[in-house]
Amino acid sequence: MLFLNDSDSSLTLDLLDPDITTRLLGRQNRHLKQVERLLGLRIGSKGTSLHFRGEEHQVALARRLFEELAGLLREGYPLYPPDIDYAVRILSSDSSTRLKDIFLDTIYVSARKKVITPKSLAQKTYIDAIREHDVVFGVGPAGTGKTYLAMAMAVASLARKEVSRIILVRPAVEAGEKLGFLPGDIAEKVNPYLRPLYDALYDMVDLTRGQEMVEQGIVEVAPLAFMRGRTLNDAFVILDEAQNTTSEQMKMFLTRLGFGSRAVVTGDATQIDLPSGRTSGLLEAMDVLRGVPGIAVIRFSDRDVVRHPIVQSIVQAYDRRGRKKHAETEAS
Repeated sequence: MLFLNDSDSSLTLDLLDPDITTRLLGRQNRHLKQVERLLGLRIGSKGTSLHFRGEEHQVALARRLFEELAGLLREGYPLYPPDIDYAVRILSSDSSTRLKDIFLDTIYVSARKKVITPKSLAQKTYIDAIREHDVVFGVGPAGTGKTYLAMAMAVASLARKEVSRIILVRPAVEAGEKLGFLPGDIAEKVNPYLRPLYDALYDMVDLTRGQEMVEQGIVEVAPLAFMRGRTLNDAFVILDEAQNTTSEQMKMFLTRLGFGSRAVVTGDATQIDLPSGRTSGLLEAMDVLRGVPGIAVIRFSDRDVVRHPIVQSIVQAYDRRGRKKHAETEAS
C-alpha cells in the first residue's frame, strides 16, 4: 500500500483522445498499475483524464512519461509492458529525452515482422556510433543488447547493399569446460562457442534464409583464430565476447579490416575467462585506441539490461558483490 502525506503533490493530465487513453492504460489498467509500482505514486483515471499524486518530482516524471508514451501511440508504436520499464529508466536518467527519438529509430524489421529499435539511451548512442564510425566498442554486462543490435545493424547494412557480407567472430576460449573433451572434429568442437551468433542471425532472418546465407558465404561465422592472415574488404565484422581475446589476437583482428569494412567489438569486462596473468585484448585496445579518429567506445550499465527484469537484478547483485570484494582487497 502507498501512504501519502501532506507534502505530496498532485496534478491532472487530460489526454483528450479516448482511444489513446485506453491503449495507454492497458488492459484492466495494467500499464497504469505498472507505472504506479515503478514510480511509487498513486494514479487515478476518469475518462481521458489522469490524476497523479505523490512526491513532486515523481509526479512531474509521471506526467512527462504519459505525454511521451501517448506521443508514441499516436505514431502507431505498439506499446508493451517492457516498453514501460524502458521508458521509465530513460526518463529517470534524463527527463528531457524524447522517447520518439529512441523508440521510433527503426534499425531493422525481422523476418517475424519484429521491429528492432533501441530501448535505452546507451543503445541509441551505440547504434548512432555504429552509423558514424568505422570501429565501435560496445562494452557492458550481459543482456544490454550489444551483440543483438550489432547483428541488426549488420543485416540492415547488407540489405541496403552497404556491405557485401557479414563476418561474425568469437574467440573459442574455455569457460570452465575443456574444449578437447568435446566430441567431433575441430569445426564441431568450436561450433558451440559460435552458437549465440547463429541464434542472433536466425532471429533477424528466417532459418532457411539464414542457412542459405551461410552456405553462400554471405554470412560467415568463425573462430577468431581463423582470421589470421586475412584482409576483410566490403564487410560488416562483429567480434563478440572480445574480453576473452589476448592482446595479440585483438591487434590481429583490428588490422584485418580492409576497404569498405566496419567492425563492432562487443564484450563484458566482468566476465574474462583468460588464464590468470593474461591481459584482456579488449581492455588494452580501449586504452591504446583512446582518442583515435573513427573509433568509438560505448559503455553500457545494468540500467541498459533489456532481458527479463530479473536479469537486471542479477547483474546489480553481482556488481555489488564485486565492489565489496574489491574494497576488502584494497583495505587488506
